[in-house]
Amino acid sequence: MSGRKNAGRTSPWLLILISAGCFFATYNFLTMHGRGRDGPRKRFHVALTATDALYSQWQSRIMYYWCKEMRDRPGSDMGGFTRILHSGKPDGLMDEMPTMVVDPLPEGTDKGYIVLNRPWAFVQWLQRAKIDEEYILMAEPDHVFVKPLPNLAHGDEPAAFPFFYINPTQNEKILRKFFPEEKGPVSKIDPIGNSPVIIKKAQLEKIAPTWMNVSLKMKEDQDTDKAFGWVLEMYAYAVASALHGVHHSLRKDFMIQTTHSLSIIHMDVIIQ
Repeated sequence: MSGRKNAGRTSPWLLILISAGCFFATYNFLTMHGRGRDGPRKRFHVALTATDALYSQWQSRIMYYWCKEMRDRPGSDMGGFTRILHSGKPDGLMDEMPTMVVDPLPEGTDKGYIVLNRPWAFVQWLQRAKIDEEYILMAEPDHVFVKPLPNLAHGDEPAAFPFFYINPTQNEKILRKFFPEEKGPVSKIDPIGNSPVIIKKAQLEKIAPTWMNVSLKMKEDQDTDKAFGWVLEMYAYAVASALHGVHHSLRKDFMIQTTHSLSIIHMDVIIQ
């Protein structure tokens, strides 16, 4: 009879072991939640290029405000922030947000196309800055964060937003001047610009000088300049990435893009 009574009781040590097992199972489930195929997501540094023009300052302030608002919320992998100021001299926002001043291209080189300074600005920043994060988000002043942004990149595969107006296959004749046939079909060139893009710092360090050189060559070529217009520098980044064998994961959920308006100043791109 005593044996049957003992058989109906549960050992306190067994209960402790079961509780501990449940705890660790729950912990592992929660810590695995949100992991990609490369393990825990890693933080990225937010970097935007800007000028000291009034409209650029206004946009940068709004962008930085929402970056700070979203950075520490659940689901965010956002790390540090840098405004890369390619006007060559400090401006009135130096004490308001983290900023590095870099040199613009030599006078007359951009031929009035101010964004041609963007790749050169990134080259300088990557050479001089101490960046703790492994990944970088290339952003612009007219980006507004509406939700915490996770790291959408997976290892050596960066993440980018596909633009409907970037069509490499429809511009093969022009792009062959910069992407030779031995590199493969022009379909290897992603339909993207340099922003928004989340990419490994080590990859961008290799791509950025090529991006700068391709941008300058495209601007010097009259046919290319005429064909690509204001998106020339975007094509240059896409070509430079393909030349280095880097393919981007195309994420339409990366960004919300509103229709163009006639506003003097409008935040036309929203990162979500």
